[in-house]
Amino acid sequence: MFESLQPLAADPILGVIAQFNNDPRNNKIDLGVGVYRDEQGNTPILAAVKRAEEMLFAESTTKAYVGPLGNIQFNQLLAGLLLGDAHPSTSSLSLVQTPGGCGALRVAAEFIKRSNPSATIWVSDPTWGNHVPLLGDAGINLRSYPYYDFATHTLKFDEMMSALEEVKPGDLVLLHACCHNPSGTDLSVEQWQAVVDLAQKRGFVPFIDIAYQGFGQDLDSDAYGVRLVCEQLPEAIVAISCSKNFGLYRERVGAVAVLSQAPAVASSHIASIVRGIYSMPPDHGAAIVARILADEDLRNTWVNELTAMRSRIRDMRVSLVGELQKHSLAQRFSHIERQQGMFSFLGLTPEQVAKLADEHAVYMVESSRINLAGLTPTNIPVFADALSRTL
Repeated sequence: MFESLQPLAADPILGVIAQFNNDPRNNKIDLGVGVYRDEQGNTPILAAVKRAEEMLFAESTTKAYVGPLGNIQFNQLLAGLLLGDAHPSTSSLSLVQTPGGCGALRVAAEFIKRSNPSATIWVSDPTWGNHVPLLGDAGINLRSYPYYDFATHTLKFDEMMSALEEVKPGDLVLLHACCHNPSGTDLSVEQWQAVVDLAQKRGFVPFIDIAYQGFGQDLDSDAYGVRLVCEQLPEAIVAISCSKNFGLYRERVGAVAVLSQAPAVASSHIASIVRGIYSMPPDHGAAIVARILADEDLRNTWVNELTAMRSRIRDMRVSLVGELQKHSLAQRFSHIERQQGMFSFLGLTPEQVAKLADEHAVYMVESSRINLAGLTPTNIPVFADALSRTL
């Protein structure tokens, strides 16, 4: 039966990881994989996470099942982190723990297919590479809308809004809450309001992916779009990841949230979908997040660590543009300083990306998206020089 299968190409990002790992050069730089790194190039376990794990280890008495909805305390506390205190729509939100943001997206796709089999999900061009398989493999029709101008490194907002005028009632528009992956270019407060107004006019449902809350401006500002949507619209879906802001990548901690007029009904259908896919999520990562959010001291420690991570990425943006000034390239790459989050595009050709890897041991995905957290004060001059020699 299996002899009919043909080998598939490696995932582009995973392929970059393999190339980097196989490169014996000591000065190699990895700007491909989307994880936070400190100045030593490590992806550390946060101090708040370590302390929470110690507490859980001392207090845990069982490894019994948690059920399809996951860790209930985690669900409640994460809803508070998402919407803030006393949000008017809190009682209309059903939030269910999932195995990471990817699990949230796939469960959401199955929920959409069950709710409206003819729905189309509109995704930004460009968007995170895994959005398309996670959503499309659920059998949902996908379309794209203009988002990022590669020539000017700015948002194509007028073109975006013109395209969204075509969205039909009951369709969904996938939006990045903050730190747009892969462009680093986000909607402004005024643009979020315009999108919400258009959703009211056209009858489409916002589907928001929030994978970087706290990595843009701060926890509240980064959730502005989500909170506005949930305040002014009757329905929305939110996919949440705790991988980046809690540093829990391999623990697979996330959630799907549905805003509706019947949250108990929505939860029952999500539970049914979960039961048919993976039955229930793992608890360890969710228990860590719940402990951090529930404990004032741990929460303060976590917020301070998150602030430090965000500040480091911002510093790397500023430092890189400053270093490129020495090569007369600051104007060409000035957009890097204006954007936020972990990612930006360099605007290179695939041939230039390959040259950076072959001749300078600098690795990134073929689109020339770079992870700014892969830069350090030590390797920024090396990278800037390599980039200058490649152009």
